[in-house]
Amino acid sequence: MTTDPFTQSEYLSILSRELANEQAAGPVRQAAGLALKNSFTYRDITRLREVQARWLRGVEPPIKKQVKELALQTLKSTPQAGNSAAQLIAAIAAIELPRNEWPDLLPLLVQNVGAGTDKLKQSSLTTIGFICESDDVELRESLVGYSNAILTAVVQGARKEEVNQDVRLSALSALSDATEFIRSNFENEGERNYIMQVVCEATQSEDTRVQAAAFGCLNRIMGIYYDKMRFYMEKALFGLTITGMKNDEEDVAKLAIEFWCTVCEEEISIEDDNSQAQQEGSTELRPYFQFARVAAREVVPVLLQLLTKVSEEDADDEYNVARAAYQCLQLYAQTIGGDLVPAVLEFVEANLRSEDWKNRDAAVSSFGAIMDGPDIKVLEPLVKQALPVLIGMMQDPVVQVQDSAAFALSRICDYCSECIDPSTHLPPLMSALFTGLVSNPKIASSCCLALLNLTERFVGEDGAASNPLTPHFQDSVTSLLAVTEKEAGESQLRTAAYEVLGGFVTNSANESLPIVAELSNVIIQRLESTIPMQKQVVSIDDKITLEELQTSLASVLLAIVQRLEQNIAPQADHVMQISLEILNVSGNTSVPEVIFQIVSGLANALAGDFLKYMDSFAPYLYNALGNQDAPEMCSLAIGLVSDVVRALEDKAQPYCDTFMNYLLNNLSVSPVELRGWNHADLSGGSLTS
Repeated sequence: MTTDPFTQSEYLSILSRELANEQAAGPVRQAAGLALKNSFTYRDITRLREVQARWLRGVEPPIKKQVKELALQTLKSTPQAGNSAAQLIAAIAAIELPRNEWPDLLPLLVQNVGAGTDKLKQSSLTTIGFICESDDVELRESLVGYSNAILTAVVQGARKEEVNQDVRLSALSALSDATEFIRSNFENEGERNYIMQVVCEATQSEDTRVQAAAFGCLNRIMGIYYDKMRFYMEKALFGLTITGMKNDEEDVAKLAIEFWCTVCEEEISIEDDNSQAQQEGSTELRPYFQFARVAAREVVPVLLQLLTKVSEEDADDEYNVARAAYQCLQLYAQTIGGDLVPAVLEFVEANLRSEDWKNRDAAVSSFGAIMDGPDIKVLEPLVKQALPVLIGMMQDPVVQVQDSAAFALSRICDYCSECIDPSTHLPPLMSALFTGLVSNPKIASSCCLALLNLTERFVGEDGAASNPLTPHFQDSVTSLLAVTEKEAGESQLRTAAYEVLGGFVTNSANESLPIVAELSNVIIQRLESTIPMQKQVVSIDDKITLEELQTSLASVLLAIVQRLEQNIAPQADHVMQISLEILNVSGNTSVPEVIFQIVSGLANALAGDFLKYMDSFAPYLYNALGNQDAPEMCSLAIGLVSDVVRALEDKAQPYCDTFMNYLLNNLSVSPVELRGWNHADLSGGSLTS
């Protein structure tokens, strides 16, 4: 877009007239509105400030007035055009409201809500919502001064007396966005009571969209005004939200469940803040009403029943009522700890052997959900008793139950690993997880997560000859190599399995180092086999798949280099050779970042012996140092200079002048543009020491 002020004015004038043109086709008006909005919005803050300044100083006042008037006029038009106008008004408001240059905007929108047509009411409320959801700091600060106008409009539109449910929906959405700006109104008991009454009444609307929006508002209100909620919880919110959780409409049920997620998150935060305050000797503590604990007897049984709302068609990433209930149960465990255990155990015992797979699935899921929160002394006997059962349920005839069992095991491995006896539990556990890994792609990710947690929890003492995983190390590596070798395997499974392999390497004990060294040859061969694939890439999907494969293999090789340390020397030539070959063909991908980390590990391990690779590697290092358009790579290169100089000491002298030139150039770059600039100072110190 040209920056000439006159051209900019004409551009805005033409587009705003087209947006307001009732005779124009809908898609044309929508495109005009989108182009107008894009004239004022940029993700880059510097560019955003430029276009805002152009509107303020470069656009003629009559054109500004015309654009705003036509946008306001368009709010009466079709829903699509009205929505485009609402976005445009919000974009201009972000510029003008903080500067008091459009003082009559919000009063006018309030007037529209009070006396306009249903169409105008809805689009005006949508406009208020767009204005309030902005991330612009200056605008958000200025909106506090308009809180009365905002509140008047949204409450008027949300009342039960409003017969048009679309208007109520828009009002509740706007109220949710505006919740943060009406703090002064919430401090007033009378106003607060009325706001809460309107929102609570909306949860009883016959329109489930309005119900869902009302519960969304309650979530926001609870998150911001927890300290004001005691009266309303006792009088209405307990009952309303529990009833909402049981609603057959999924969106309503999910948002009612999320209300209790918000309660738990707030109370976890309050406990943390108060604990820290007490440690610091402060007597100023946040109000803590223990809503979650008080309501547990009513809320938890509902959550447990909602875990059964699953089907065989559920996608892995689908956020449904059962997922929402599981998330809430996890938060409940973190909030009230051991008090949750009896209710969950009763549910598990009643459903674990059920003929209905949904009940079995819910029982397994609920047990896994409470692993983070209760004291380990409470959980230990339960986990030890449950482990053989959960391992057995990895063979359940329904794959969803298998997956839930694997995920429950992963949480046990993560939070209660001390309950796992290496001699009694570990062999059947690992056997079940590896069997699950190869048997069904649907449960593979949960198996991988459990195995990864095991490698981290059973790492043993630093420098120990062996750890609990040592007897299983060779078989584990063999199994993971077999899984990752399958050409027809899913790339997501392959990536996860390579991550687990890297975990086994990183956490291996000294007795396993010969196996790690041998593994390096396999990984290098596999990396070499990916180089010809570069010529076979014909689509974006091919490119992504190849990049993921090379990144996974390089990450395992990095783990090997870092674990072997000086013992990498016999493989160093091969490691460096494949690293250079990958750098030569990988282009603009994330793979070179991992390769640079491998080279850093080699330099630290080989010290002065790394010199023989410098002539071959230096051009790639210089290129990365000079490429300020790729800040992550440039930052890695700066750190790598420090590693290389520290490793080579005086032998680095022939490269120091070039290093210094690049580093000094990088120091002249803004830290915003080049993260890691402080490494240049460090490296410079190394070079000049």
